[in-house]
Amino acid sequence: MLLRLAALAALFGFLFGFDEGVIAGALPFIGKQFDISPAAEGFMTAAVPLGAVAGAIIAAAWSDRFGRRRVLLACSVLFGIGSIICGITPGIVVLTLARLLLGIAIGASALAAPMFLAELAPAERRGAIVSAFQLMITVGILSSYIVGLGLADSGHWRMMLTLGVVPAAVTFAGMIGADESPRWLVLRGRNDEATAVIRRLQPELGAAEVDRMVQEIDDRSRAVGEAPGWNAFLAPGIRGITLFAMMAFLLQQVSGINAVIYYAPRILHSGGYGTTSEQLLGTVGIGAINVIMTFVAIATVDRLGRRPLFIFAFIGTALSLVVIGWAMGSGAPPAIGLIGLFAYIAVFAMSLGPLPWLYMSELFPLQLRSRGMALASVSNWSFNFLVVFLFPVATRWLGTMATMLVFAAFCAAGAVYAVIWAPESKGESLEALETRLAMRPIGMKAAGD
Repeated sequence: MLLRLAALAALFGFLFGFDEGVIAGALPFIGKQFDISPAAEGFMTAAVPLGAVAGAIIAAAWSDRFGRRRVLLACSVLFGIGSIICGITPGIVVLTLARLLLGIAIGASALAAPMFLAELAPAERRGAIVSAFQLMITVGILSSYIVGLGLADSGHWRMMLTLGVVPAAVTFAGMIGADESPRWLVLRGRNDEATAVIRRLQPELGAAEVDRMVQEIDDRSRAVGEAPGWNAFLAPGIRGITLFAMMAFLLQQVSGINAVIYYAPRILHSGGYGTTSEQLLGTVGIGAINVIMTFVAIATVDRLGRRPLFIFAFIGTALSLVVIGWAMGSGAPPAIGLIGLFAYIAVFAMSLGPLPWLYMSELFPLQLRSRGMALASVSNWSFNFLVVFLFPVATRWLGTMATMLVFAAFCAAGAVYAVIWAPESKGESLEALETRLAMRPIGMKAAGD
């Protein structure tokens, strides 16, 4: 039951990744059919993260009011509608609006699904289970790249965009009969239902242990009391968590990852790969490495811990981006830039990709979790939008080499930030972690001591 629910919730990551990545294969053909400027292209491409800002805010309110499961059901419907409109769009304006709709679904599900997973998972497996969401994002991206490569000869970009309706239908059918988060049930005073859910999810536990877990959740929520207002995020015990979660996503985005995901063919063209087939084939290689290395993240995040991987993430991506920038500016063989790009994706996928999602689902206390995750998500999607929107403009005025070196500088700053502030949270129940952070909030001392 636990594995089924985890796989189902993680499938929303597949939808996330497919709808993010499919535009990379479709863009060359959309540009041939519609005459669009670099700014219009950037806005249409970045419409997904722009819509996701609104989606995260909506999900923050609805996840507490209606439950994590119902929010995910609504996301399935929006994914399906948005995919269909993208496939039948008469022009660039309607396509942009459809991608805004998809962005709302992505933003809402990217908040609700990791929260749903974190609240279902046992403490000792929480890192791997929540990271499954990131794994499915990479699988979705790879699948979209393969679809783009397969339809490249025919140029059927409408079919590329419409295929997202298939996983949307699967998630909708699966979530209809899914259990709700036991922690949300306790918040609503439905302790008996929460007990029944935990027994189904963890049948190896005895009745006394299940009752103890439900009582611990209940006691912790009563200790906090009614959900406080938004000013609670400025309180000394919460301020550091809020800032860290938002900065984790800001730094993830300014590492340049979504510029690579959305514009991989263009970057490969700058690196010396001239034909569309070569670019799309290289893009599939990027997607494959993304998937493989996310498996490494799942295998290591609960053993090595969050903090060491977070520090390693920024060092590795900074070095990789320097190689990419140097290769593109020095006339080096195209293979050098491609190796640097593969190394960048490998490091990102095993560390910087899943960790912000995992951190935001773990660190906030139960009463503030959905709204805290919304604040972190707004940071994520806002900077995602800026990076994706500005990348075509930046490469036109600065060149690809200089743009990559700017991303490398941000990663270097991220490494310093991670050394000073990154906390460790592996192996603790959410309630125990909440108690520890209340006693010693992030920012009181260098985390991980």
